[in-house]
Amino acid sequence: MTAPQTRRQSATRRHALAGDVWAQPAGKIGAVLTAIMLMVTVGGYFFAEALTGHSPVELIGQPFESTGMAGTDIQGRSVLTRTLVGGVTLFGYAIAASTIGVVLGVVFGVTAGYVGGMLDWIIMRINDVVLALPTLVLALCAIAMLEPTGWVIVVVVGIMQAPWIARSLRDAIRTVKDQEHLLAARMYAVSHWSILTREMLPYISARMVAVVCLRFTYSVGLIASVSFLGLGIQPATANWGGMLSENLIALSTQPWAVVLPALAIAGLTIGTGLLAHALDQAASLRGTR
Repeated sequence: MTAPQTRRQSATRRHALAGDVWAQPAGKIGAVLTAIMLMVTVGGYFFAEALTGHSPVELIGQPFESTGMAGTDIQGRSVLTRTLVGGVTLFGYAIAASTIGVVLGVVFGVTAGYVGGMLDWIIMRINDVVLALPTLVLALCAIAMLEPTGWVIVVVVGIMQAPWIARSLRDAIRTVKDQEHLLAARMYAVSHWSILTREMLPYISARMVAVVCLRFTYSVGLIASVSFLGLGIQPATANWGGMLSENLIALSTQPWAVVLPALAIAGLTIGTGLLAHALDQAASLRGTR
């Protein structure tokens, strides 16, 4: 198969996958909600001060006042401004953590699924042990033993996501590696790299996109959770998890200080979760054709 033919087939597969996702109600809602949250997150970071007239660290009144747009937080800062600005750090950390998880998951998942045998058994048993541990507790312990800095949070959360990706990738590879055209490729001494990238990848790419999207959703929730518990993104930096934690004491008197960041986290996780579900369903449909 020539390179132009390969590129045309890849483009056709991408368009077909996008169509299958968009055909589902969950795909439409997830894509739209994710796009809205992405625009709010990125746009808010750059234009929040222009929209509200306040910086995220500026004291604009007494703590927990209900005046103005969404009122003030525990220190008298603008709740709306901090909500608009607070998504970028969470979003960036989740992307970085997901990237680390993908890299580690691909290395171990491909090795286990493609090589098989005793190496597969060893990798998967270690993987199962990690998956059996409570993720949030393990993340909190690791961050507490090190230091709640940005890179520590990203690396710990990324490592927590890797076993799930490795398991999914290993299972996907084992499903397709014994197909006839792959056996023929091995018989004709086609390189392992070519088999993985040109023959296997097109068959498992849709499933892996769904897995990565789902792990991003979990990364957002995990980072927000550790921030809420005081070991994540530190309070000086505007972030949704930290806003929930520090303003929860005034939920009855100044609910916007809690409701806005809670809605933001819910919107992002629900949107990406629905999108991941639609991608998984589309991948299943493609696998039965």
